[in-house]
Amino acid sequence: MASSPSRSTYHHVDSDGAKMWENDSIEERIFSAALICLEGHYNQSPVMGPLSTAKVTGIVSKTLEKTHTFKDVREVLSRNIRVWIWLRRAVCAALCDLNEKALGVRSEPFVQTKFLDITTPEVTALIIKNYAPLKEALQMLNKLMHIARNLLVTTDPEVPQDLSAAIRFDHEVYEAICLCVNVTSKGIDGEMPEDEASRAKLNEITELCKKVLVTSLQQAHNWIAKNDRNKMLFWYKVLIESPDADANPGPEDRHESVLDYPAPRSIHLRDEISNWLKRSSRMCDAAVEICKEYFDAQSTEKKDQWLPHDENLLAWNYYMPPETRAWQPDTYDEAARAVSVWNPEDTDKFEQDRAYGRVSHELNKWWYGARIPNSNDWSLTMYSTIDSVPQRIKECEANLMQRYVPAEPQEEPSDAVGHPVDDGHSHDGHNSDWQGQPSQTIHNYAPEYDEYEEEADDDDSYGEGPMTGLLTEVPNILDPKQIEALHMIVKSCILDSAGSGLTRFGENLQQIRCRVFLATDCGRNLLREMLVFIAVWEKDEQSLIFQISSQIVQAIHENSLVPYAWMALRSPKDIISPAQTVLLRLITYLFRTALFPPKDYNPFPDPKSDDVEKILANDDVRLGKMLNYLYGLFRSRIIPECVALMQIQGEVRKGRLDPADFPVDNWDLERTKDGLVQYLDFLYTVADIYPLRQHLIDYEAVYELLKLLEGLDVGVEKAPFPGTRRNEPPATPSTTASTPQASSSNNPPPPPPPPPISDPPHEFPWTGIKGQVLSILAALLQPPPGQSSPGNPTVQLQILQHNGIVALLNCCLYDDNNRFCRERTQLCLKWLMDGCPDASAFLQNLVSANQGQPVARPPAGSGSVTQSVRIDGVPGEVRVQVRSSSAPAGEVGEVVGDAIAGASLRSRLEENKSRSEELVNDLLALTVVDETSKMAMAPDGDETEDDDFI
Repeated sequence: MASSPSRSTYHHVDSDGAKMWENDSIEERIFSAALICLEGHYNQSPVMGPLSTAKVTGIVSKTLEKTHTFKDVREVLSRNIRVWIWLRRAVCAALCDLNEKALGVRSEPFVQTKFLDITTPEVTALIIKNYAPLKEALQMLNKLMHIARNLLVTTDPEVPQDLSAAIRFDHEVYEAICLCVNVTSKGIDGEMPEDEASRAKLNEITELCKKVLVTSLQQAHNWIAKNDRNKMLFWYKVLIESPDADANPGPEDRHESVLDYPAPRSIHLRDEISNWLKRSSRMCDAAVEICKEYFDAQSTEKKDQWLPHDENLLAWNYYMPPETRAWQPDTYDEAARAVSVWNPEDTDKFEQDRAYGRVSHELNKWWYGARIPNSNDWSLTMYSTIDSVPQRIKECEANLMQRYVPAEPQEEPSDAVGHPVDDGHSHDGHNSDWQGQPSQTIHNYAPEYDEYEEEADDDDSYGEGPMTGLLTEVPNILDPKQIEALHMIVKSCILDSAGSGLTRFGENLQQIRCRVFLATDCGRNLLREMLVFIAVWEKDEQSLIFQISSQIVQAIHENSLVPYAWMALRSPKDIISPAQTVLLRLITYLFRTALFPPKDYNPFPDPKSDDVEKILANDDVRLGKMLNYLYGLFRSRIIPECVALMQIQGEVRKGRLDPADFPVDNWDLERTKDGLVQYLDFLYTVADIYPLRQHLIDYEAVYELLKLLEGLDVGVEKAPFPGTRRNEPPATPSTTASTPQASSSNNPPPPPPPPPISDPPHEFPWTGIKGQVLSILAALLQPPPGQSSPGNPTVQLQILQHNGIVALLNCCLYDDNNRFCRERTQLCLKWLMDGCPDASAFLQNLVSANQGQPVARPPAGSGSVTQSVRIDGVPGEVRVQVRSSSAPAGEVGEVVGDAIAGASLRSRLEENKSRSEELVNDLLALTVVDETSKMAMAPDGDETEDDDFI
């Protein structure tokens, strides 16, 4: 363990002469005095006693109250550079002391702390041992961070923001976040102590760390608010110079690639953003005067190290003659416009970047290839045809069945939408390879499960490789109320509406930070955890976290990076990863709100325009391209994978496959179903928006929907009415009557039944999927808005071509896994028959065939016959006596069991027909059309179909 630093380490010189304090207010003097005492206390030079500690704590608490309540106190303290310096010194000393007492390693001032690789038992024992000083220090640190947060809320926040940046207070914020992540992640993941007192101490320290973490994030949010330089510096520190990121990347080392397109080179991206920060390091005039006055008052021989003047990017504003600077900041007229020039032959990197003017050439080069697919083809034709779907289903089924079979070493599996490696051509049209490749290039469509071991930790399914990033663990630590500041920081950095417009080089810095967010490993990891957070906490659309997350996704869409984000969030174990499911849910919400298309929606750009950036600036074009991409995934990946699983279920039902060989478990199936449900909800939203509905019609979405219905019919047995267990005869009356007798005896009551055992994976019911599919079909079949007839002729023809009527009729039988399917099917059939003679003829022939079949009746003279019948609304089966043909006309059936009163049963029997007869009548009603093509009365006098659905 490192020894405590000496007093001289922190006190090279006290440059605060008496004249510098003579004009200070009482709040400035007393708060500064308390901070000086705190620094000495946490550096153990000297340690305060209980009375002094109580007095200093009271001063800090009173200052916190005043900064929270009085604006004038905030204004005075926030413009005092000495207050900021002593505040940082006190916070730094407290963090060094906390690291030593909680983690066993004392941190050093000005040195970035790393995430520590230490065992949980050691941390737990150390925290419990140092419980009292840890509690006191964390409470004090939280108050100091609160004050630092409050000092940034002033009339002119740019001044305290610049002063805070000049003394590098943001470094202590990063250190506080790192400390809290180190402590809370160890405490949460480790085994809790056995005794109650130790558990209470550990929980209390963990909760205090969470409070410090929240306050630190709030301080960071106030520091970056409406300040592009601070935003970029914060983004640079947490995404590129994260404590667990590679500090010394090689010249060709890159961030993790998504698919085959190369990610930005780490060292180039880092250096170019660093050079932009140097060029954009101008402080506001008021902050410059304050810093210069303080700096000039110091000794010329010894300068205060807490106001950096050597390595600080901002030091040139108040120090450094021009001839001593290693680089020259930009000085220019804000209103002037400049032209960006990239000279690849320039050997001076700083001057090369200065001539380019924009933030990063490496980042822009990556974005040209990573942005929305097929930027050279704006026709919105579907790259994958329906002819390829059956073959892909077979490939998926084969790959699923080989899941546990050891595989030969092979190359990385190709994904659903692969594209070849960079071939060196211009980056302006590079991303055309994401889609549009011929079908023969896709040899291995489905993901190879062979290379993933069965016993692998399930947490790995959320991402590939280590989850690096200073902020990545924060969603796993905080609850929805605490984490709001993190989401607000991300929104403030990337959402276009929160920015300050274009730079003099015509660059939108909000969009640049959004691209950095997705181009870096740390940014993508943070996005993944933020999305999974919504699923874990089950946040609804009205929650603040959901609303901010939707704005973050909107920013990603405005940068044409939703397809890239989708692929970055993929998981090799999942058909749809949890993060992708939440992303699609947010996109669905945006389709109904911010991205709702206008009446004059036109997704096709001007054919004369060849400027991709201008084309992508069109909202309609971006929307159409995103929908094209997402439906391409539905056809090429989602449907083949899900239908393959259903067909394997069908093989088990038919006895051709041992249930033990079913390749996935219930957990995987539930996650797959959640993703499929969300995808169908997205498609229903699109189908319900008339300007977008035509896209699904053009893509022949009917084919995939019918494939789902067919797969469900093959793989899943229809569930009977509630109360009747599958493959088990109902209890007889004698068994039911004997139950109360057993309980009335002297024997003890029988033990409660064991908890229900979940169905085996091969019997997974896919509950509710049919209803969603039928709703989408009905939306596609319906007439345009304002019309009541006829149905959409293109969709009608597509259903007939793909033999969809049979699949629809199969949905009419009752299935408790998909309730109200019969009603949805009737609506589909209504629009299918309306104005389509071929469909009407098909059903008319079907009805005629059914009417020709004799109905079985009891033989004459046989008297009453006892039968078991099922009745809507009555659980189980009811045994009744059916009147024979020779019985008196007024005789009715009697109930054998005592489950329901006779009068009620007779009423239900009279009201409910046989389901097969009722279905025939309904179909006959649908096919009888009068001269005006309106629905007519059915032969038995029922109301028209139009009345049924009003």
